[in-house]
Amino acid sequence: MKVKHITEISGALMRARWKQTFVAAVGVTFSIALFISLLGFMEGLNQLLDGIVLNRTPHVRLYNDILPSKIQPIELSEDFKGHYNFISSVKPTNSRKEIYNAPQIINKLSMDNRVLGVAPKVTAQVFYNLGNIDLNGIINGIDPAKEAAYFSFNDYVFAGNSLDLNHVNNSIILGQGAANTMRAKVGDIVTVTSTEGEQFSLKVIGFFQSGISEIDKVQSFASLSTTQKILGENNNYISDIQVKLKDLNRAPAIAKEYEHFFKIDAEDIQTANAQFETGSGVRSIISYAVGVTLLIVSGFGIYNILNMLIYEKMDTIAILKATGFAGNDVKKIFISISLSIGVVGGFVGVLFGFLLSLTIDAIPFDSPTMPMVTTYPIDYGIQYYSIAAVFALVTTFFAGWFPAKKASKVDPVVIIRGK
Repeated sequence: MKVKHITEISGALMRARWKQTFVAAVGVTFSIALFISLLGFMEGLNQLLDGIVLNRTPHVRLYNDILPSKIQPIELSEDFKGHYNFISSVKPTNSRKEIYNAPQIINKLSMDNRVLGVAPKVTAQVFYNLGNIDLNGIINGIDPAKEAAYFSFNDYVFAGNSLDLNHVNNSIILGQGAANTMRAKVGDIVTVTSTEGEQFSLKVIGFFQSGISEIDKVQSFASLSTTQKILGENNNYISDIQVKLKDLNRAPAIAKEYEHFFKIDAEDIQTANAQFETGSGVRSIISYAVGVTLLIVSGFGIYNILNMLIYEKMDTIAILKATGFAGNDVKKIFISISLSIGVVGGFVGVLFGFLLSLTIDAIPFDSPTMPMVTTYPIDYGIQYYSIAAVFALVTTFFAGWFPAKKASKVDPVVIIRGK
């Protein structure tokens, strides 16, 4: 029975100051809507920016790095063992870029249950011939089917079909920057010169755009066989083995394991792209900080409104306690007012946050460097809505608890005597 009375009294007090109650609810709604839309937009932006590089980066890359020899001749001499040897002008060893026994390594990796997929790659440094001008370029020899399956290659090919690399002899997908410089179109023939001085004519079957203009000015793609032909190597020549893992977070440990087992250099995605992860983390922290600040500010608004309500309704509180309502009952009345504001404001805020996210997602985004993106990116993750709703309830509860505690301690005798 007392619950019914508490509900009726809470409703009466809110209606008595409906303007202030409405303002408090609007504050919660506004905070939650902005929190959801801001977090959704920032996380969508993070996914877009990181995806430009991370989607095209293997989780583990196996290759032969060009480094100075770890063991110098002086260290092999018995006369200098146990000494500190200082050597200057150490030159890299004459090691080959080819991965020895690449087919066997690929088969071994494919049988690892931690690996999602393996894609071989061949890199060739070339010059794009443009009349009397030679432009620096890099041709990546790939298996287009595997690149599309594991590294989202087709998401960045905006003209032509990547699978045609295997069907059209001596074909190439040009980076958009290089294509613009050479004024190349699909179907044109471009000439490239290898570092050995050999010239090759390649047919343009498509264009690639990563979103990073400096890369697109030099980078192009061809089939493995075409790139091996440019380098003058046989069909077993592989310079890189790209590994896609089922769990990205295990890349550093697995890279060290592969490096030790295969006796080859290995680089994990976290090491290769540490700056991108740092940028994403900082943007996420800023977004959460701004969103939480908005919710806390709305909580202070509710706190101030309830404080004023208690001050104005001292007589009502005194009468309630004089007629048999305990201090805990009075506390429940004001906490129920606060939670009612939080629930209503939170529900409407979640709805408006979703609608605002849809609005942002519909705004056209026209960037010549990212033709695959047509609207502003939004992440509709359920976690943002859950965090906003829970935080709104927690904030409004504490915003009501402190004034409610104060109201529960009102002495009705003092109030009535003062009147």
